[in-house]
Amino acid sequence: MDLDYLKKILLDFKENKINLEEILKIIQELPYEDLGFAKVDHLREIRKGFPEVVFCERKKDEDALKIILKLYEKSKKILATRANENLFKLVKDKIENAEFNPFAKTISICEEKPKEVGKIIILTAGTSDIPVAEEAYETAKIMGNSVEKIYDVGVAGIHRLFDNLQKIREAKVLIVVAGMDGVLPSVVGGLVNVPVIAVPTSVGYGANFGGVSALLTMLNSCSPGVAVVNIDNGFGAGFVASLINKIGESE
Repeated sequence: MDLDYLKKILLDFKENKINLEEILKIIQELPYEDLGFAKVDHLREIRKGFPEVVFCERKKDEDALKIILKLYEKSKKILATRANENLFKLVKDKIENAEFNPFAKTISICEEKPKEVGKIIILTAGTSDIPVAEEAYETAKIMGNSVEKIYDVGVAGIHRLFDNLQKIREAKVLIVVAGMDGVLPSVVGGLVNVPVIAVPTSVGYGANFGGVSALLTMLNSCSPGVAVVNIDNGFGAGFVASLINKIGESE
């Protein structure tokens, strides 16, 4: 639910297109809609600029579907993360234009293509980091950003990064995704004058500790301008990159 939706229902009431009982029902659901097992936040788009995002992991597919459908009643821009193919099939049966990214494990629904602003570039150290990068991509894209991807440019073959340096420097904000030693964000941070959002991944052998070593490397970066999100949190990186990218941009 956004301000345009609120304006529409108020004008409909003013013009007697909806009655008092209908407008009261809508107002009652404004803070949130209680489904018993979940409380759906319909006002988040007004507060945060984007509707509530559905984290599907550990939810029953049927419950995740109910939340998605309730959100869709009020907003035609929906993102679900950590989704599986079975859930997507359930959503697709109800909402024809739903799309699934099997690498990102995201379901996205967008009735109107958003105006794209600025430029976010997403880098990965290796190809095993792509699923997390794709989650960041889907998040930033549906939020109305111009997004480009440059994958497999890690420090094991650093010439690959330097070959793309001119393009990288065109970005307003960078998302750098890396597992293993997690050093790529520090290298990139030393080469650019824009914010770098570092995303550690759980990719690596035993001493990687499921991404903890990459996380600590990024937190200890000596390159100024590098900020870090949680392990495998492509969604968090895409969201904050969007907020940064849109500063000063007219919506």
